Amino acid sequence: MRNFTILSGRVRLILLATAALMLVCPHTYGQIFKKRQSRESLEREVMQLRKTVDSLKLEMESSIIPIADTVSANDTINPGGLAFFDSEDIAVPAVSTDSLLSLWYIQKNLSIDNAYSINLETENFTSSTPDSVIIKRLKAINSFIPLPYNNIIKNHIIFYTQKIPNKIDLILGLSSYYLPIFEEVFDQYDMPKELKVMAIIESALNPRATSRVNARGMWQFMYRTALQYNLEINSYVDERLDPVVSAHAAAKYLKDAYTIFGDWSLAIASYNCGAGNVNKAIRRAGGSRDFWTIYPYLPRETRGYVPSFVAALYTLNYYKDHGINPRSMEMPAHVDTFEIKKPLHFEQIAELVGISKQEVSDLNPQYVKEIIPGNANKTYILRIPYNYTNAFVDKEKEIYTYKDSIFFNPIVFNETKARVSNNETITHKVKRGETLGRIAQKYGVKLSDLQRWNKIKSTIRIGQRLVIHKNGPVTSDSDSEKIASASVAPATSVTTISSEPKAEPKHTGKYLMYTVKKGDTLWEISRKFEGVTLNDIMSVNGFTKRSKIMPGKKIKIKPI
Repeated sequence: MRNFTILSGRVRLILLATAALMLVCPHTYGQIFKKRQSRESLEREVMQLRKTVDSLKLEMESSIIPIADTVSANDTINPGGLAFFDSEDIAVPAVSTDSLLSLWYIQKNLSIDNAYSINLETENFTSSTPDSVIIKRLKAINSFIPLPYNNIIKNHIIFYTQKIPNKIDLILGLSSYYLPIFEEVFDQYDMPKELKVMAIIESALNPRATSRVNARGMWQFMYRTALQYNLEINSYVDERLDPVVSAHAAAKYLKDAYTIFGDWSLAIASYNCGAGNVNKAIRRAGGSRDFWTIYPYLPRETRGYVPSFVAALYTLNYYKDHGINPRSMEMPAHVDTFEIKKPLHFEQIAELVGISKQEVSDLNPQYVKEIIPGNANKTYILRIPYNYTNAFVDKEKEIYTYKDSIFFNPIVFNETKARVSNNETITHKVKRGETLGRIAQKYGVKLSDLQRWNKIKSTIRIGQRLVIHKNGPVTSDSDSEKIASASVAPATSVTTISSEPKAEPKHTGKYLMYTVKKGDTLWEISRKFEGVTLNDIMSVNGFTKRSKIMPGKKIKIKPI
């Protein structure tokens, strides 16, 4: 019974109860497990159990921590909430591997200053603010997305406004800078501006947030999903870290999800766990598309996502009524942007313009090597505070040549330029019920790659071993097949993935005509044409959420 003191109180009680039952009523215990034993063997067992119980008593008496205080935090699932560093930075909680985007926000093992854990799903917080007042305030927000009120949402609101006052003030300070930018982005897509608060839930507005499964940025995109939404990722640039560019990708994702579900709460939930899990919950709930009806069938880490959305929006509007003062942030009042078409190092800017390299990095976090890889074929954006604009313009030509032999000498530059490739090889043993598509999704690889690595088409057998190369070389952004399996696919379409070559669309009048192939979905087809969204295809062809497409059908694609 070594290390018994580290067991939870619940486990101890079970062990003691079992031991007592065996000690006091050995015959009854034997009947429970339908075992027949001789009297002699029972007597030997009783003696052994007595020794065990005595040992347990000694362990209990010598333990410094009483039973009531030894309940492990792992005994409770903690849906809903945010975990933060004790300092100025934002913490990285555990991440759900079920989520396509594998978001920072997760509802389990919530730790607040490492002091206690809370289950916001079952907790019963109390507040000096009456429920009627909170309900009235939620209605006054006049949100396009419904803001319901129940005990779960109440717990989240109290958590945000009362339980982390020394953390929420930091988020509010950052909000004054970032959220107006996100409002403008969502406005461009004609989407509810309230969606801006999802960045708070995702990363607490930390542009460099990185999860344990490498979801990155303020909007927490996984590598493959980022490529699907045309975010550039290479040795120099990771646009997941660009708050503005990644916000556009998040808007496109949410618009696609809304097209599928027709409900913003479900679209928001799918951002956490993926459209497949939301569809599964809908089926289990008998086809209902009401969030609170499918709530019990959603993954645990997703249930608190919509309640946190409501709580974050409430906090943004009524933090003053709860005595919270936003922390002052030294963010520039205005930022100017420059188009960079030549390689440029942050150090060159800092030394000649007078701005600190850290400030350049904070405004341009997407450049992971402190190098802007400008070239004649692609323009990159540099953001600097407006008060340094004149200095940059006056010295622009000089900046590019300043110490260029040091910053861009062939040895150093080529080493940096080399593509990063962590070729971790994994062997997966096929289990009952698994499919190639599901396995590819699990490891974040292309279905076509999985098929090519193992020289197979579609049939796999239980026990078969598949070779998987994780984190292979970065593919070019011009690659037309960024990913084989869609992260969001209309539930009403045929979702079997095909590895057949793509057919070239034919021009007819002002539209491109695409012939549907076996396994195509509308979402997947939209990914094949740059600048074309799922909503565009549905609008041009008069499709609804319940429309189905069959192989051989010709559909219109708007001109690119």
